[in-house]
Amino acid sequence: MDKMISTSWVSVRRERRGRGGEAGHDDERRGRSIVVGLLMVVAAVGGVVVVVEGGNVSYDGRALLIDGQRRVLISGSIHYPRSTPQMWGDLVGKAKDGGLNVIETYVFWNAHEPKQGTYNFEGRFDLVGFLNVVKQADLYVNLRIGPYVCAEWNYGGFPVWLHFIPGIAFRTNNEPFKAEMERFTSKVVEMMKEEKLFYSQGGPIILAQIENEYGNIDYSYGQAGKTYMKWAAEMALGLNTGVPWIMCNQADAPDPIINTCNGFYCDSFEPNSNKKPKMWTENWTGWFQNFGGRRPHRPVEDIAYAVARFYEKGGTFQNYYMYHGGTNFGRSAGGPYITTSYDYDAPLDEFGNVNQPKWGHLKDLHLAIQLCEPALVLQAPTRVGLGSMQEGHIYTNGHDICAAFLANIDTKADATVTFRGLSYHLPAWSVSILPDCKKVVFNTAQVNAQSSRLTTSGVVVDEELQSRKNIMTLSKAAWEIYQEPLGDRAESSFSAKGLLEQINTTKDDSDYLWYSDSVAMDSNGNFTLSVSSLGHALHVFVNQKYLGSASRSGQLKFPLLLNSGSNQLDLLSMTVGLQNYGAFFDTWGAGINDVVLIDAKSGGSHNLSSEAWIYQVGLQGETLRLYEDNGNSKWTSVREVPHHQPMIWYKTTFTADGNDPVLLDLTSMGKGRVWVNGEDIGRHWPENLSPEGGCSSTCAYQGAYYSDKCATNCGKPSQSRYHVPRSWLKDGDNMLVLFEEIGGDPTQIKFLTSFVTSVCARVAQSHAPPLSATQFSDNRPMARIDCGIDRVISGFRFASYGTPQGACGSFSRGGCHAVNSLAVVEEACLGRRACSLIVSNDFFKQNPCTNVLKSLAVEAVCK
Repeated sequence: MDKMISTSWVSVRRERRGRGGEAGHDDERRGRSIVVGLLMVVAAVGGVVVVVEGGNVSYDGRALLIDGQRRVLISGSIHYPRSTPQMWGDLVGKAKDGGLNVIETYVFWNAHEPKQGTYNFEGRFDLVGFLNVVKQADLYVNLRIGPYVCAEWNYGGFPVWLHFIPGIAFRTNNEPFKAEMERFTSKVVEMMKEEKLFYSQGGPIILAQIENEYGNIDYSYGQAGKTYMKWAAEMALGLNTGVPWIMCNQADAPDPIINTCNGFYCDSFEPNSNKKPKMWTENWTGWFQNFGGRRPHRPVEDIAYAVARFYEKGGTFQNYYMYHGGTNFGRSAGGPYITTSYDYDAPLDEFGNVNQPKWGHLKDLHLAIQLCEPALVLQAPTRVGLGSMQEGHIYTNGHDICAAFLANIDTKADATVTFRGLSYHLPAWSVSILPDCKKVVFNTAQVNAQSSRLTTSGVVVDEELQSRKNIMTLSKAAWEIYQEPLGDRAESSFSAKGLLEQINTTKDDSDYLWYSDSVAMDSNGNFTLSVSSLGHALHVFVNQKYLGSASRSGQLKFPLLLNSGSNQLDLLSMTVGLQNYGAFFDTWGAGINDVVLIDAKSGGSHNLSSEAWIYQVGLQGETLRLYEDNGNSKWTSVREVPHHQPMIWYKTTFTADGNDPVLLDLTSMGKGRVWVNGEDIGRHWPENLSPEGGCSSTCAYQGAYYSDKCATNCGKPSQSRYHVPRSWLKDGDNMLVLFEEIGGDPTQIKFLTSFVTSVCARVAQSHAPPLSATQFSDNRPMARIDCGIDRVISGFRFASYGTPQGACGSFSRGGCHAVNSLAVVEEACLGRRACSLIVSNDFFKQNPCTNVLKSLAVEAVCK
């Protein structure tokens, strides 16, 4: 028998931060003080602890135990290669401020071992450096070694050279694969041990993961898959990390491996043993973006509902995937067709900005859950029926510790329920949290957090913001160009009979593979060129003229005119990120597998597939490394920049100042690649538009979320703006290089900066007081607005206490309005960085309408 939780929540936090961090921010402490009597509680509860090999980290059927104490853990995914080392400290700091105590990341094999036996752990791939940033912030780490990661990452994180090992088959009971997987996994574990990064060594790593969502596809491999899964578990355990291992979405994970859940909702998930805790490794905060797809959005009310339901029904570890999504720089995006942006609608946006109200509302949720920690770690909850679609769950020792969650799972109707003799109003699809089983401190559907409006375009609403505009168009810039040769193959080209599969030919050293052939004709004639493609995209050139493009697999047809004599046919096949998910994905091919000429008059056909084709891997501009500042003489200065012409490399210079995140607006371009100062920004494809339909101007958070729900950006480029990290820019001239495949207008390219122009808040009298409020020791609902560290509130576009309508940026007065609303908020807020406004008649010194539930809506300008 072990005695656990013989301390208060406050002392647990202080002990955990005793490795170097502060005990907590003043605003958190004051926010928690709203709930009188909840914090100073003491419990002594006995229980059988199932200890795994792990030193000071173990687990039982209730939770992870750190230094012998059960813990409630709130985690967020931040992938180190999707940002820069200069961003890591800010990202991790904002995650900590948002209430997280764990950071989760994959380990990206192909980034670390681009060539077999050659390793890269530098720059964005400095895994140890990233983990030390997390350690310095006094947060824990869940290290998902995999080494298969999926993650919408190229080839699922596997290095492509792995495919060419004789006799190999991925993710099954295959000796060559297992040998390579064990070798890399062992290398990562040994590196962590050498740097003393496991928790038993004083480091931050409390969990490690082997494999990844293998249970989704293991049936495809039959018994060999089951054998492989058990081998992977045994191999991982044999590495003696000193911390527990997990397998996500693996219902039959063998003991002592903990099986965990991934999904939009995991409250109904149960581990495969009552001796294992209920853990959620991926709570999808949004969804990934693909070229040709709409922009996904997941309402924060639904995320909060899912999280609260998970802790309500026995969970003690939950991770947001993603907390910061970041950017797929270079050719790291998988797919195919995954965009350079991996924003994921996460609490921290692609550029590292706080995404409000998502970040703030989840922070309030985390504070509420942490208030419940003394009760949550006691034992499994007891369910209480409250109605046909309402229920409660209670955690209590029967004496002085009690926490409750009250849920209304109805997707349409609010409900009023009676719990322990008191009445509670529950909005539809919401959970109320009561850390003392009496007082509601948080409801998932009631957002107190502010929302923010970011300016990322050339239009700045207020004249006073012009000084922060920092926007540069390149219409008058000096340009140089290089015309990528058509039909003039490089010395590295080669001939082969028949059509070669692309990945086996390029070994993914380039997106591009040329297929070239000459076609002799007795006379002029009209034909249809039929191309069977395995994907991902194709450009067709006939006699060095652009004919057309396609971006799908299957049978592709192009009408063309062939001249008498010899005709040059050049097909440029392109990959747009290698497949990253699915059984046997390593066997999926790309490129061209059939080419047929069909006579437009007779219908007769001539199959070119078995002829001798000339192949060239990559572009000549890639071979010349035109994207580097290497004084290459191939560039030609031009007075008039070529517009809307295919296969052109462009180069120019620009200057940059300021500190705000930088975006490159490529709306005027077609498809290609882009570099800044030699750094690979990624693939651009603004020509690829999302569907016209399927979007909505409003989004109902009630009801189960799915990836196409609440989509936006219909009929527009799936991605037109690209992140340029500030650390990649320098004082003076910076070099921009673009390769344009199909044609665009580079003079219309813009450099933009992203910054907050205004912040909004809308809070009703029915809302619970915000736990993070700091300026008032008041037990009433409160709107808090904050312009950030370096800006102040310079004015208000809207203020109304009564029944305001609309949303941030389009608020309007309702039938009830306090005439002094603007004056009151100006007096409280003007010239300050942040302020708090109580939503009450007393605060506004009038009651504009009786017997009406009132709200406060404000939009403040930040300068």
